[in-house]
Amino acid sequence: MKTTGGPHNLLIGMLLGILTGILMGGFVPSFGLGVQFLGDLFLQALFALVVPLVVSSMIVGIASLGDVRQLGPLGIRTVLFFMTTTGLAVLVGLILVIVLHPGVPLEQPPSGTAPAPPSEVSLQMNDQPTSLVELFKTILTSLVPKNLFAAMAETQILPLIVFALIFGGVLTTIGEKGILVIRLFEGINEAMMAIVHLLMWVAPVGIGALIAGRLGEAGGFSGFWPQLSSLGTYVATVLIALGIHGFLILPLALRILGKQSVASFAKAMATPLMTAFSTSSSSATLPLTMESLIEGGGVSRRVVSFVVPLGATINMNGTALYEAVAAMFIAQTYGIELGLGETLIVLITATLSAIGAAGIPEAGLVTMIIVLKAVDLPIEGISLILVVDWFLDRCRTAVNVWGDAVGAAVIDRWESGTKT
Repeated sequence: MKTTGGPHNLLIGMLLGILTGILMGGFVPSFGLGVQFLGDLFLQALFALVVPLVVSSMIVGIASLGDVRQLGPLGIRTVLFFMTTTGLAVLVGLILVIVLHPGVPLEQPPSGTAPAPPSEVSLQMNDQPTSLVELFKTILTSLVPKNLFAAMAETQILPLIVFALIFGGVLTTIGEKGILVIRLFEGINEAMMAIVHLLMWVAPVGIGALIAGRLGEAGGFSGFWPQLSSLGTYVATVLIALGIHGFLILPLALRILGKQSVASFAKAMATPLMTAFSTSSSSATLPLTMESLIEGGGVSRRVVSFVVPLGATINMNGTALYEAVAAMFIAQTYGIELGLGETLIVLITATLSAIGAAGIPEAGLVTMIIVLKAVDLPIEGISLILVVDWFLDRCRTAVNVWGDAVGAAVIDRWESGTKT
């Protein structure tokens, strides 16, 4: 699916919006405050899409596996590998953001951005369980809503993700009736993504207004400088975490599990990786990824045809890592301390939401809201990181595509090993 206006036009628009917002909010703070409502409107529009997008994309994602009872070794190994590497990526990001602590607390929360009232799940998590058993019980309890529609109304994302995964899996087992329902949700998902594309038309204005408003609240450049300096540490934290995952964890998996030369495999994947970085779209890179794996990576066409399209849907290592780091950074900036239970919820939500993350530019804005809402962090905090998101989006997309490629090589090795 192509991005409205093309990825390069979107990037130019984003950069112009960011630059305009910085100049207007920095030099004319009153103007920045005056246009902030446009940014708030943009965020509200994104927020309105969260529940239908999460539910439909999760159902479609799990249904794309086919009958879950007939997955077989190939499907099971693929899903387990992708979930494991995504979980490891999130864990690396969380460890680094906790150790480096890039967030500098605001002197006072920006006007109109007071944290949302705690949900029932948050109240449970704030009870600070005194043992790992109690913590485990609390997390399990948070996965099951008392009322599904109430969970939707209150945007309790984690139980909705779990329900959608189970519902989608069951639909694959009930034959023709299940297929009809899956097609319905495929249509809903397409419609939601079309609305996201539509919102991208106004994204430069919304993002520029958010940045202008943030600078305006700080009183211009002078008041925003402490936050700007911390943003450099935040970018460094994300890049280091992506580097550890992309240059250490995934190559180790490729070498040890896939029995491949990392250097030659990386050379074969150079074109799709550069394309991923330039377009910030794993979906747009999909044909190049598949061709490079078959022609240069020596991976069988059967494995590539199954693993890579599935990976482009459910395997978002870089995106999940980025969202976890960003959520913790926003919490640190607002002076909100997350306990062990809430940190685990960030880990789980970032990992699971990656299953439904669409492979298009700036889709991370939507899934970022999912992670923030899971632990009741203010979604307005997204405005703190938008100024650098366009660059980090490209970096995490390249890691996503690299993770898909490594997964295909590892799964291919396992498949060939079971046949010899």
